[in-house]
Amino acid sequence: MVIQEAMSLQEKLNILSDAAKYDVACTSSGVDRKNNGKGVGNSVASGICHTFSSDGRCISLLKILFTNECVFDCRYCVNRSSNDVVRASFTPQEVCELTMGFYRRNYIEGLFLSSGILKNPAYTMELLYQTVFKLRTEYHFQGYIHLKAIPGAPQELIQRTGYYADRMSINLEFPTAEGLRTLAPHKSRKTILAPMKQIQIQAKENREELMLYRNSPRFVPAGQSTQMIIGATGENDFQIVNTAESLYRNFELKRVFYSAFVNVNQDTTLPDLPQGPPLLREHRLYQADWLMRFYGFRAGELLSEEKPNFNVFLDPKCDWAMRHLECFPVEINSADYHTLLRVPGIGVRSAQKIVGARKYGKLDFDDLQKMRVVLKRALYFITCSGRMMYRTKLDEDYILRNLLDPREKLPVDPDITYQQLSLFP
Repeated sequence: MVIQEAMSLQEKLNILSDAAKYDVACTSSGVDRKNNGKGVGNSVASGICHTFSSDGRCISLLKILFTNECVFDCRYCVNRSSNDVVRASFTPQEVCELTMGFYRRNYIEGLFLSSGILKNPAYTMELLYQTVFKLRTEYHFQGYIHLKAIPGAPQELIQRTGYYADRMSINLEFPTAEGLRTLAPHKSRKTILAPMKQIQIQAKENREELMLYRNSPRFVPAGQSTQMIIGATGENDFQIVNTAESLYRNFELKRVFYSAFVNVNQDTTLPDLPQGPPLLREHRLYQADWLMRFYGFRAGELLSEEKPNFNVFLDPKCDWAMRHLECFPVEINSADYHTLLRVPGIGVRSAQKIVGARKYGKLDFDDLQKMRVVLKRALYFITCSGRMMYRTKLDEDYILRNLLDPREKLPVDPDITYQQLSLFP
């Protein structure tokens, strides 16, 4: 461990902002808070303006660790106790000054604060509580605050902190308990899920209280989220989406974030990644997550034990449609809203527009194009007044050859075989 006795605030910021870049559970606010004229800033439900760093990480908030010191020795973490890295810690006062300074310069609209474990979970959580308490009450900051709760901290401390944060999150780390035991032996699934359940129960009680007393303080109004590392352990995509579905159902999470594993430690228990982080896999998981949250899909529809991983060539929605051609074509002028959502190329907004516009007359393909339906995908799966856009075969190989862009270079999955398009009829 490299320790420096005297360190400037700028040096601390450089170290602790860089140490936070691997945490991707950074999201838009999802909560409204108007400025009451006595404080600084506000929060808008439509979200915080996002920018992205060169590696694709969101840096729209002041995204920092309170400290990169940690008593845990998680094998995958750059801040693990056995690593020789420069250690630094903020004080609650320094975090407040940085947040207000960045906000006044219009660099940020909120704070994302996480931390390593300094001494023990209770001690660390107390410092985080002092920070957000001071920021809200002394500096009267009314902007967005996303705070990482520390598993193993006292319930009463997490509860107090939740009244000053907009969103709280606890990282699940890995999709299965086995993966957690292998790479993070100091952590347990029980200590991670316990505060998740506590936040869920407290948030529900708070909503009921607000129905009776509108001026009551709000507890984590933007809900909670979590993060899973993808590719460090051997779970397949089916296990991952099942875990995500369970978290949404049992803990009412707002978001599950998926982080492609980046190997930052020389450890024999970690996988070699000659092709780099599995970013395509991360992308497919986000697409599937969107389908489960907004399109009514279940994890068991997207994947199965027989087909445990996503198609590298097609997004999950197209892949599902290709495996269920018996459900198509869908008649635009009569299909219900949920059926329309199953059509590749039709999103939530376009489905809503279709249902609304049908009240005033029949729709044709020109109308769909104006509604921003992606016809180059949808045309194989829909009819308008009983007619398809072109003469199209409802055949898997035919549709697949036309959906795939020959200019796009994708990795070839040896387990997937497709017929070559013939030059002769």
